[in-house]
Amino acid sequence: MPEFDWPQWMQFMDWTAAANQAGEAAGPLQVWILPILLGLGLASATGFRTFLPMLLLGVAARFELFGIRLNEQAEWLVSDIALFGLGAAAVLEFAADKIPVLDHGLNAVGLVARPIAAAIAVGGVFWALDPGAAALAGVIVGAPTALAFAGVQGGARMASSGASAGLANPLVSVLEDVLTVMVVLLAFLAPVLIPVVLIALAVVVFRISRALRRRARRKREEAGRSAPAGSAA
Repeated sequence: MPEFDWPQWMQFMDWTAAANQAGEAAGPLQVWILPILLGLGLASATGFRTFLPMLLLGVAARFELFGIRLNEQAEWLVSDIALFGLGAAAVLEFAADKIPVLDHGLNAVGLVARPIAAAIAVGGVFWALDPGAAALAGVIVGAPTALAFAGVQGGARMASSGASAGLANPLVSVLEDVLTVMVVLLAFLAPVLIPVVLIALAVVVFRISRALRRRARRKREEAGRSAPAGSAA
């Protein structure tokens, strides 16, 4: 067989050095950038639901979906007991959040529970860091993001209650369930899109909340104007 002659520049190229340079370039991407983007998606979703994002993360890691990896400290998320417990908690949270008044109690508890859950989940995806650094990254990235979105969600829910006397809250809750799953899946599939999506989501939720508050204020004003007229009659 005739020998294949490589181009001269390829023969003298240091392929080992090139591979090392590529590995160094990919290092920060794998160690920091992708986990941060994935963590932002998980934390924002946890701002809406405490247990569902952790459940989806555990399932993805358990069955090696989407290339999700966890560090050793978070491997308990893939255990049978953890998945069963998170699944049961997610179902209970799903059902309770559809009940007016009770949903506000969940939101109040969530202001504490959701940042903690987000810090645990986000810390787990920093698989290349030592345990202390991963936990710190989880707190820095996960807790404030979850707290911010939990606050936005609570404001939107209060506005919905004021505008509809709580009747629209179950529908709002279903929309939040859908958003939670979509954001987590997007974080798994295309984490680079997470910052843009989160900004857009925050703007949309804020505008909806503001519109609902305006509607509730108009209803109170109309009720206030009609009350004196009714008593005078």
